[in-house]
Amino acid sequence: MLWAKDDAMNPTSPHGDAATSHTDATSAPEPTGPLKGLRVLDLSRILAGPACTQWLGDLGCDVVKVERPGRGDDTRHWGPNYVHDTNGDPTLESAYYLSANRNKRSLAVDIAKPAGAALIRELVPHFDIVVENFKVGGLARYGLDYASLRPLHPGLIYCSITGFGQSGPYAHRAGYDYLAQGMGGFMSLTGAPDGEPIKAGVAVADIMCGMFACNAIVAALYHRERSGEGQYLDLSLLDSQVGMLFYEGLNYLSTGEIPVRRGNGHPNIVPYQVFEASDGYFILAVGNDDQFKRFCVFAGLVELADDPRFATNNARVKNRTELTHLIAAQTTKKTAAQWIAGLEEIDVPSAPVNTMDRVFADPQVLHREMRITMAQTSAGNVPVDLIGNPMKFSKTPVNYRQSPPGLGEHTDSVLGEFLDLDPQALQALKDDGVI
Repeated sequence: MLWAKDDAMNPTSPHGDAATSHTDATSAPEPTGPLKGLRVLDLSRILAGPACTQWLGDLGCDVVKVERPGRGDDTRHWGPNYVHDTNGDPTLESAYYLSANRNKRSLAVDIAKPAGAALIRELVPHFDIVVENFKVGGLARYGLDYASLRPLHPGLIYCSITGFGQSGPYAHRAGYDYLAQGMGGFMSLTGAPDGEPIKAGVAVADIMCGMFACNAIVAALYHRERSGEGQYLDLSLLDSQVGMLFYEGLNYLSTGEIPVRRGNGHPNIVPYQVFEASDGYFILAVGNDDQFKRFCVFAGLVELADDPRFATNNARVKNRTELTHLIAAQTTKKTAAQWIAGLEEIDVPSAPVNTMDRVFADPQVLHREMRITMAQTSAGNVPVDLIGNPMKFSKTPVNYRQSPPGLGEHTDSVLGEFLDLDPQALQALKDDGVI
């Protein structure tokens, strides 16, 4: 059985009687997601770890984010876009920070102080999962590594996220998304054929590593449900980036030929790229030979449909340059909207290249609740727009309970809830600079 928040329902839970209620429960709705009742102690910062723990929070976990007093997660300060409070003054919550930290409570503890590290060790038995992204061995000095915490909690699932993993010749290096994109081959595939290698517009290695970590944690929870034992999870940005190569990686492994940058083209499907219309750009994504024939008729290129150079996808891939020029000469004769509307009518996939304003005004995006609004409690409940969770459940839907927290916003309530610390004890810790 998964360890649950309600001890009366789960007599084998390690959480203890003090964990049956939440101090902040009156100010936020109860979780509804499938992981409701599980707790996460989040020692991560920047993006990969916080993305993982935000998804766990959306799925119902009670996530407590541990931050340095005074500064907190570095991304709080990654402006210039900040939340402004009711007086119009900027807060410590940047847009970057907001993107990965909802459904969490913030606990400000200085783990570099022995008393601070001791507080975290006391908290660990109340939690199911620890997520951290310190350098390899970085938490051992504080007694917060897996080897130190496992005796306190044999069922603990402990997830470490690093640039290069816990072993290997690069394990000691600091890791960043940009480095992983380059070293993992992604940038060699991205950009114009005659231009420089280009990274993705968002930190895909970080974000996908966070997703892989979330999946690994859920799998480890299932193992614990059957066996009762926790385990250590070792995730890295480079592993995640290499794991994302999929068909381009296999194109190389199958042939020994190094894939090249094709701009917006696809290595295995043609035409499957951006084309210029009379007023901008649109995406044409022809996935099979029947779609190509229908496209040719609509585009006024009917003679190409049965041309042996283009009639099959294999032929189109071999003759992509010539075909692309022929199509490009036609696409500028209509607007992007005309192409998209006409291609939709004949079931040929196409789409606009939306800027952010169009993305978040798109009726499908709005219908799927991918744009949400929450009251930012740390800024006087001013409304902030956030990106919704793409996971949809029929029985256990995600919900949005806590806006990205202010630094240390829940320190007193968390320590009071789990460790039963009274106001005098809390004040003493504050006086010593521990919290």
